[in-house]
Amino acid sequence: MENKLLHTPVGVRDIYNLECAKKIYIQERIHKIFLSYGYRDIQTPTFEFFDIFSKERGSVASKNMYKFFDREGNTLVLRPDMTPPAARAASKYFADEDMPIRLCYQANSYINNSEYQGKLKEFTQLGGELIGDNTSDADAEVVAMVIDSMLESGLKEFQVEVGQVDFFKGLVEENGIDEDAEDNLRTLIENKNYFGMEEIISGIDIPDEKKEVFMKFSELYGSVEMLETAKKLTNNKKSLKALERLEKLYNILKAYGYDKYISFDLGMLSQYHYYTGIIFKAYTYGTGDAIVTGGRYDSLLKQFGKNAAAVGFAINADQLMVALNRQKIDIPVDYNNKLVLYRSELHKEALTLASDMRGDGKNVILMRKRSSVTEDGYIEYAKRMGVDEVYFMQTQKKTKIVNVADNTVREL
Repeated sequence: MENKLLHTPVGVRDIYNLECAKKIYIQERIHKIFLSYGYRDIQTPTFEFFDIFSKERGSVASKNMYKFFDREGNTLVLRPDMTPPAARAASKYFADEDMPIRLCYQANSYINNSEYQGKLKEFTQLGGELIGDNTSDADAEVVAMVIDSMLESGLKEFQVEVGQVDFFKGLVEENGIDEDAEDNLRTLIENKNYFGMEEIISGIDIPDEKKEVFMKFSELYGSVEMLETAKKLTNNKKSLKALERLEKLYNILKAYGYDKYISFDLGMLSQYHYYTGIIFKAYTYGTGDAIVTGGRYDSLLKQFGKNAAAVGFAINADQLMVALNRQKIDIPVDYNNKLVLYRSELHKEALTLASDMRGDGKNVILMRKRSSVTEDGYIEYAKRMGVDEVYFMQTQKKTKIVNVADNTVREL
């Protein structure tokens, strides 16, 4: 039983020492990118009312949420997604603001994934939401922030795949496809299960040429030239307008100088039904999952009482760290830690030395020396604790300093 208490539940993990320092370092660098675009921080509660994430909001399926009750009998959930809470908060605190609002956050979210999926059930999201701007320029801004964030983290090889859910929705509406069939098609297209798609499409009473358009989703990905191919498949106004929006986005990102990071996938259809326009994911090698997800959600805030367009994204910091580690990208964390060891009679001098060093920006571990531990023992301890120098105080005026990395010695 005692050993069992040392373990974490499936889907969560401890992060400590150098790994934790690297994650915090990357988070801080990305946070500076958010601030540089004029975004300001928001913190929302770890748990919210269940209705914030209900099916009508298009968020995570109920079965995948951690649910519990408060004393009054209200159903609460650990937030599975930061977008609905940000939309709720913006609707409350910026109800009368008719100009754009830029919010950013760093927060943990919780999804009770199947244990067989091997995904973390608690993960850190770094994200931004641009509310009150329905233009292509706003779409491009959030995608540019994603690209800047990836570059700032140290990634060099990554791709942002962009889709447009209105292309699919236009086809669905044109052919009168019911909600259940739409949901099934959405899932099958997203999962690239085209055999399953063919089975469903064959059972829908629409002309064969219309069925063929849905089966073409398997080919609708690639460079910007693919959009021209998609235009030839339909005359549906909503679908064509979606393609025009993607072309505008591409041209703006080209002006940013970021077109080389952009590709398109019209078969990208998120499980989150609140997306209403562009949708995107960022990928890199070393991890099978997207490290960034985002898109436009122009109808979500209206459900909280504020009629405002919005677009945003979330970086999965844990997936990003996996990618950086597997790509062997150096994260230059420097603890700048020093270990000052003293005998009891030198306590006052040790305190003065530690105080001076901390004032110079150094991180100092101050310890009274144990007679049972040798100098080599303290050097090994320093290595385990991420210390780069050990100060052995010998007298009031003499201190030996050992560099942990190469065992060189100097005196202070």
